[in-house]
Amino acid sequence: MAFLEMKSVNKGYGSANLRTEVLNDINLQVEEGEFIAIVGFSGSGKSTLISLMAGLITPDSGQIMLKGQEITDPGPDRGIVFQNYSLLPWLSVAGNVDLSVKQVFPKLSRAERRKHVEKYVDMVNLLPAIGKKPHELSGGMRQRVSIARALAMQPEILLLDEPLSALDALTRAVLQDEITNIWEKDRRTVIMITNDVDEAILLADRIVPLKPGPNATFGPEFKVPLERPRDRTAMNDDPEFKKIRNAVTSYLMDVNTEAKSLNVNTNIVLPDIQPVDLSAA
Repeated sequence: MAFLEMKSVNKGYGSANLRTEVLNDINLQVEEGEFIAIVGFSGSGKSTLISLMAGLITPDSGQIMLKGQEITDPGPDRGIVFQNYSLLPWLSVAGNVDLSVKQVFPKLSRAERRKHVEKYVDMVNLLPAIGKKPHELSGGMRQRVSIARALAMQPEILLLDEPLSALDALTRAVLQDEITNIWEKDRRTVIMITNDVDEAILLADRIVPLKPGPNATFGPEFKVPLERPRDRTAMNDDPEFKKIRNAVTSYLMDVNTEAKSLNVNTNIVLPDIQPVDLSAA
């Protein structure tokens, strides 16, 4: 039995007359300790997918199972990191992390909670800034706080919804290394949404492409057999890296071209509108 499994999941939005089917027949199996990257184009339903796994929304049909139990609502066994940080501006770094710790571990004493919070703030190298508010932090530092907050819950599975897409290239590379180091310490199960193929190859064991929507579904998976730890500089000269990158990129480009051709309407009828002659009045 897979650690996380999605069985024939469908999800759409809107009323019966104006409904958009976002995801169609989604099937996925994730083993415990795996790092999975889901790649796809904007608007393909990636955030909807991660929200379904988190239990923030429910599927229209199908099942999502974690350790054999159906996911029907959010829970502390799933930590999620969003793209937009989602920090409370009036709380410090410690306060934002402690907020989740108090909810998940209510029996810890104040001293125990402080020690627990400091452990995970230190894990993302933010101890010197533990007393600062979000407005005093850079974008990369805020995202580290979000990651620390999710990890402090000690979830069984970590869900990353394009957490690095808004960052500059240098900060993004640093956080990629941070995520890798954190994952290698305890091999927690991770599912990461990204639109960066190179990032997916650097971090993941397996890449699963999501076809363009509407009615998006998964394409064939691509395994990443590159040895760990992975060095991004050395990878650029690795024939296996180039092979995987070309395969994933070519597949995404092909399905995108196919989707565009299917959505082209060659029988467009323009309205018969005549201009009003204002001088006649």
